Amino acid sequence: MKQENWQDKRIAVLLSGGVDSSVVVYELARQGLHPDCFYIKIGPEENEEWDCSSEEDLEMATAVAAKYGCRLEVVDCHREYWDQVTKYTMDKVRAGLTPNPDVMCNRLIKFGAFHEKRGRDYDLIATGHYAQTERDDKGRKWLTTSPDPVKDQTDFLAQIYGWQLEKALFPIGHYVKDEVRQVAEREHLVSAHRKDSQGICFLGKIDYTEYVRRYVGEQAGDVVELETGRRIGQHRGHWFYTIGQRKGLGFGGGPWFIVKKDAAQNILYVAHGYDPQTVYKQQFLVHDFHSINGQMPSESITFKIRHTPEYHRARLIPLPDGRFEVQSDAPIHGVAPGQFCVVYDSQHHWCYGSAEITV
Repeated sequence: MKQENWQDKRIAVLLSGGVDSSVVVYELARQGLHPDCFYIKIGPEENEEWDCSSEEDLEMATAVAAKYGCRLEVVDCHREYWDQVTKYTMDKVRAGLTPNPDVMCNRLIKFGAFHEKRGRDYDLIATGHYAQTERDDKGRKWLTTSPDPVKDQTDFLAQIYGWQLEKALFPIGHYVKDEVRQVAEREHLVSAHRKDSQGICFLGKIDYTEYVRRYVGEQAGDVVELETGRRIGQHRGHWFYTIGQRKGLGFGGGPWFIVKKDAAQNILYVAHGYDPQTVYKQQFLVHDFHSINGQMPSESITFKIRHTPEYHRARLIPLPDGRFEVQSDAPIHGVAPGQFCVVYDSQHHWCYGSAEITV
């Protein structure tokens, strides 16, 4: 892929304090550029008991920006995050669905609220995502996968709009993670040995279960064996569980797998054994297909339903009502309504976009 010329562009870097965005600043600085850096401030609402790493993040970001002579500005997107991303997440979990807040965070916050506040003043918004872009012979910009199959983050970007992709810049997308670490160590970046974030986008060390409990609470309900109708125990709320889940259930006599949820009755249906057939699907429906750049995939696709290195081969069949049926070549574990099915070309190079798995 031909290297884009960024010399005459105004570039904003979203600098989180992690190693990836720190190396983004280095990559631009080594080309003689001095981008403006922005730290997006998000935190829990007036709850000091939640353990956030934001203070350390900001210290790291400040040090990296200063090292390369870049201006750093803090942009408060607290209200937008809680009004938009949290609302999306809690509406979905209350309905018994499996949302992905990280996907919507990219569309609504990093390339959304930030753009409205500051990003609109810049030609490009650079982030530390493991993703790439390229233009086809008609000049259309495509989101394309990273060479690191484990770290590739195109699935988290599969709901952004075409205009957002036009402004997106991924300076480390051609690296694998080990190379990014090596660059950070060689350049003595303060973030070189920071662990990757494992939590929800922007929420640092806050646990997802605690995040949900804060807004939805708890409500006891029955756990029922699907095949027999036998009640095997109780749960604290269907919203804490997702279809296909096995770990952390705490029901005796296992192993158990979550195979179905009745949100209206607050009932969890489970199956017994190791990888029972009831947790697999080979065909499922998706709705509201979101094409990033307006191009639709052919029938032969690859796809993901969660953040894993594997891509699944399938046929994508349009239906008269606007939905699509995904006909996977092989059974897929844990297909859950509300998840995003991220669609790629047959070589999993171009990311077309994503659609929500329907009930």
